[in-house]
Amino acid sequence: MKILLAEDDYIYNESIKEYLTFIGYSVDAFFDGESALDAILNKEYHVLLIDIKIPRLNGYKLMRYLKEINIKTPVIIITALVDINSIIAGYKLGCSDYLKKPFELKELELRIDEIIKKTQHVSSESIVQIDAQTVFNFDMDKLQSDGRDITLTPKELSIVRFLIYKKNRFCSTKLLKENIWKNKEVSSADIRMHIKKIRSKTHKNFIKSSKGLGYKIDVITQ
Repeated sequence: MKILLAEDDYIYNESIKEYLTFIGYSVDAFFDGESALDAILNKEYHVLLIDIKIPRLNGYKLMRYLKEINIKTPVIIITALVDINSIIAGYKLGCSDYLKKPFELKELELRIDEIIKKTQHVSSESIVQIDAQTVFNFDMDKLQSDGRDITLTPKELSIVRFLIYKKNRFCSTKLLKENIWKNKEVSSADIRMHIKKIRSKTHKNFIKSSKGLGYKIDVITQ
């Protein structure tokens, strides 16, 4: 099971990561929101542990963005903010649980275990059936056709992963620039070239396009 931790307090960050790793979880730990967001967009996690007062994109803004792009990974907020308005704000943004500092690491373990139990029935979502031959395996971070891996560059993989997150809905060129290229300079022609290369490795209808709407990947399982 993969867990992402976004916590800027060094002691909390290190102790949580060490404990969860010891009990068998794979943990990616970050000290700011932007680094955490980049990882979330490029990997699949089972649980997100997010502190509210992290720099470079606080926990509320991070959760709001994840909600906008329809990433539904369960979130446990870990924070010293204990007033009712902060708790309400967290739940409105879709958090699954709210853990107040200071807390026992065993309690965190129990909360994570409970969330994973509740989501086990949808664990098959880690494998998305795109068409009769093609699947995307989020746990392995691989696109496969008839059981064989399709070799993609890191950028092509990021595009495919993001479009599958947004499955069955068109994503504009602007949205791709923001999420794949992080608003770095890239032309629409460059994006079209990446799409063309992905199609050449799959099939011409793997990524659909529509003028003015952008690109999408349709999947046959929800």
